[in-house]
Amino acid sequence: MEYILITNDINIASYAQDCGVHRIMVDLEIKGKYERQKHLNTLISNHTIQDVERIRRVLDISKLQVRINPIDNETIDEIRAVTNIGADYIMLPMFTSVYEVQTFISLINKNAKSSLLLETPQAMVRIDEIMKIDGIDEIHVGLNDLHIGLKLDFMFELLSGGIVEYLSNKIHHNSIKFGFGGIARLKNGLGLVDPALILSEHYRLNSEIVILSRDFFAGTTNYKDFRKVMDLKKEINDLNQYYNSLHELSQTELMINKEKLNSLINQVIKKRD
Repeated sequence: MEYILITNDINIASYAQDCGVHRIMVDLEIKGKYERQKHLNTLISNHTIQDVERIRRVLDISKLQVRINPIDNETIDEIRAVTNIGADYIMLPMFTSVYEVQTFISLINKNAKSSLLLETPQAMVRIDEIMKIDGIDEIHVGLNDLHIGLKLDFMFELLSGGIVEYLSNKIHHNSIKFGFGGIARLKNGLGLVDPALILSEHYRLNSEIVILSRDFFAGTTNYKDFRKVMDLKKEINDLNQYYNSLHELSQTELMINKEKLNSLINQVIKKRD
């Protein structure tokens, strides 16, 4: 399992790579994001291209991932800028069409790994045609915006409703790397459902990538406070140990975990009715 941490703080990024975080993501996506998520308690970043440069300089183990804005007339300049800096992965959000993905892959031109953030109903419906495009290195299913687009009550309903499994099966059939969503801390985290059960679904669905949620920052906004409250190495070790223990479970036991997760998700939905 590869872990991604979103930050533009060079000290947090350097510490995170020492703790075993595989990728540091600088999040340049801002266009249209406030309008989509203004009614939700979500984090909208203010990262800049200068942050990409600063983070690149401190990484020598972890990979640098950059989420760009959705395709528009400025995409060519945005991709050129982040590839010139040396991004290892470039992530495209909010795509809806084959044409947008083709444009994205063409503009990267193999200068970085291509990561598709599948988070629109249109992309979900068109997934078979999208995966015919050469040059897709991975597809990450974004639960937050996809559940908004489908007008669901809770983002993990995409797990209980079988949507993530449906996409996982299709993506793996095309031999493309697959991941989904984010994960909270295993112990004393703030997630609405048990993150251990979510990690169990990652294992069952052969997910290889997950984003460490803002729960890992424990409400802090700077490196000094972050280090006071967060032992990131321990948290990563906890995730790894639990994930490795899942190898010992049978498919029946993994399905029992799935049903437990579904029950918790349904409880959250009922409370929101």
